[in-house]
Amino acid sequence: MSHLSLRARGLHVGYGDHPVLAGADLDVAGGRRVALLGANGSGKTTLLRALSGSLRPTTGQVLLDEKPLTYDRKGLRAHRQAVQLVLQDPDDQLFSADVARDVSFGPTNLGLDAQEVAARVAQTLVLLGLTDLANRPVHRLSFGQRKRVAIAGALAMRPCLLLLDEPTAGLDPVGVDDMLDALRRLEEHDTTVVIATHDVDLALAWADVAAVVVDGAVHQGEPGEVLSDADLLVRARLRRPWVLELAQRLGLPADPDLPPLRDLDGIAHRLQGRSAGEPARP
Repeated sequence: MSHLSLRARGLHVGYGDHPVLAGADLDVAGGRRVALLGANGSGKTTLLRALSGSLRPTTGQVLLDEKPLTYDRKGLRAHRQAVQLVLQDPDDQLFSADVARDVSFGPTNLGLDAQEVAARVAQTLVLLGLTDLANRPVHRLSFGQRKRVAIAGALAMRPCLLLLDEPTAGLDPVGVDDMLDALRRLEEHDTTVVIATHDVDLALAWADVAAVVVDGAVHQGEPGEVLSDADLLVRARLRRPWVLELAQRLGLPADPDLPPLRDLDGIAHRLQGRSAGEPARP
């Protein structure tokens, strides 16, 4: 796999008389972590579906490495080998009797020989920490395990870009940590990841780029800047991440010469600098 860029340009999508996307643009550079945020019904899932090729916009273009997606059979097949979408509910995508057979479904349908399919399944199960569950019936898995199996099924297709709709929704704290560990391992294998999430704290800590969907458009930028925009957050029905809220109350403004504030370590670093004699800034 190699890093490819994925872009949306001027996407318009509606359901009946209800417009969802109205000229939406998004840039996903290869190798970047992108968090897609917005309220329920804002269009996050619609945008992911359009990016994956499973939903054709009324107008606008999806481009993979600057080449427009074509919606004939050949174009969609090629696009879906490079871009895979995993839905929020894993049960919408899991249907085989056990984990290994479910993960093997996609590669088998690519026409690969049995040896290559088995190799892909084995590698993917290791990557997602699912090897011990290979023969486990899908219905006996926990919700978090089923989410990781759904991701494994997409990853076995060897995509360059993986689009995940609410991958941490419904997980307990340990399940969230397991999912984030799995996402980190994906990056080591040159997979670019885009996640749709409501979790602004996760977006700030994890993403290189935050993209907020509101009023049919996308506002994209560095997470600390985007998630500090009070007007945008009100319009998008989102809150400011607690790290940024705490930093403001402590009088620790953003500083382009310092690493971005993402977690308690960043706040502690700046407080230590202040205690060492750096003047507080208004």
